[in-house]
Amino acid sequence: MSNKTAVIGFLGTTLDNGFNDKRWQRWRPTVSLGLHDELLVDELHILYTKRDKRLFKIIVDDVAQVSPNTTVIGHHVALISPWDFADVYAELYDFAAGFDFQDSTDYLLHLTTGTHVAQICWFLLVEAGFIPADLIQTSPCPRPDQADPQGRYQVIDLDVSRYDGLRERFEAEKQQHWQTLQANLVTQNAAYQKLISDIEKVATRSTAPILLMGATGAGKSQLAGQIYALKKAKVSSTQGKNTLEQFVEVNCATLRGDTAMSVLFGHVKGAFTGAATSRDGLLKSADGGLLFLDEIGELGLDEQAMLLTALEEQRFYPLGSDTPISVSFQLMAGTNKDLRQAVANGEFRADLFARLNTWTFFLPSLKDRLEDLPANIDYELARLGSEQQQQYRFTPEARQMYESFAMSQDATWQGNFRDLTASMIRLTTLAESKVIRNDDVQAEIERLTHLWELPDRLNGSNSLSKKSATLDSETIEQGSHNILIKYLDEETLATIDPFDAVQLAYVIEVCISHKNQAAAGRYLYANSRDKLKNPNDSDRLRKYLMKFGLRFDELK
Repeated sequence: MSNKTAVIGFLGTTLDNGFNDKRWQRWRPTVSLGLHDELLVDELHILYTKRDKRLFKIIVDDVAQVSPNTTVIGHHVALISPWDFADVYAELYDFAAGFDFQDSTDYLLHLTTGTHVAQICWFLLVEAGFIPADLIQTSPCPRPDQADPQGRYQVIDLDVSRYDGLRERFEAEKQQHWQTLQANLVTQNAAYQKLISDIEKVATRSTAPILLMGATGAGKSQLAGQIYALKKAKVSSTQGKNTLEQFVEVNCATLRGDTAMSVLFGHVKGAFTGAATSRDGLLKSADGGLLFLDEIGELGLDEQAMLLTALEEQRFYPLGSDTPISVSFQLMAGTNKDLRQAVANGEFRADLFARLNTWTFFLPSLKDRLEDLPANIDYELARLGSEQQQQYRFTPEARQMYESFAMSQDATWQGNFRDLTASMIRLTTLAESKVIRNDDVQAEIERLTHLWELPDRLNGSNSLSKKSATLDSETIEQGSHNILIKYLDEETLATIDPFDAVQLAYVIEVCISHKNQAAAGRYLYANSRDKLKNPNDSDRLRKYLMKFGLRFDELK
């Protein structure tokens, strides 16, 4: 059985116009689609505005006369200005996103009607894969002295390279009109909307430090980038020029020892072994701009002290230098730790926390915003589709299956929105014909369930659950074996005592759940460390792992 044919296009307010019988004596692009014997149109989708409702009804009746088997379906659009590129593109994008494209239908996009802006936007949506259609162009008879209502048509393949500049222009216009954090916000959660509203006010009215606290994957880095963009746009609009310098971002969990000092504060030549040249450091690079220190809770105490000085005195000394460098930047920090507890544990300076605590915002996890899942699924589909120039979609049954699981108690979303993003990447990559079906979703549910098994036992990516579980010895032995088999050879695995196996498996889980060896050591030796004169948790853990031929950095 052959596919149906559907044509989508605007109502031609000029070329399709006509209310008396003389209209049949001239070519009208929309009506002409039903006059070709070799072009059988099963569905004709016409976009029109309220003011053209009368003309639309005339066209419906006329198409019914020339092509009785064609079903005409109207779609009301609200265009503020048909010549405004951003407005037209946004309206047509929303139409395409909400249209139920069927695999059993071949689609043609009618380019003849509509403004030139609308025609270009149609083309961009087809070329980007948001509309799975070929292009069709109708035209009148070439001889003006002949009345030919039928005219001609052709399916065309335009040169996409000619529109690269136009696409860049649209992206620039879209960025220019991005004014608020809410514009990029995908949420129906009232508490989160209020939180973002408060952050927006702070971002545009204050230069004091901002601290974003929340679990890994809650969106701290993305929000920091959006705050910078908002501040930059605000400065540009109020001062007539852009005086906010660049956005500098660093993940503090990647900084160690002298490297941490050097990356943040810079160094002079010869400051330490291997310092063959001088380095400016990120604080100097952020001068006049915004510095975002993600995972600031991982900074060492020495680095914390120097950062506090830089914040309060607006100057600091690079490593090995006797000459201070003056800087002025706004600090934004992110952490998945509770810094209040870190202060109590002596892991974070109380004075630095007090300095950061002017504006502290707690970002909710995905589990606390389950009502936002459908919108974020749509957002990820659109984002991935734009990147890949494809249009991805679920079948209705597959979408219901995925959402039901995603919003159930079985979905722990340990990695929050990072888990969701990764899940959507897998689904769109493995889907055949860009359509996500039941089998794809079922496989992804099994994959997510397996991935979350370990984090469930650990109750999160950064802290272990202190709740006990009642397990029989066989379950414990099997669980330990499943972990150790990944890291130990067969000979070692065969000789290790059951007691050591359980203990080692637990230690490995702790190591995997912490970002570095020192943090894992602090957790494992939390009760005994105070009894030692010179506690070195990291070294104790290193030596324990060496007994089994293991290293911390090999367990990730």
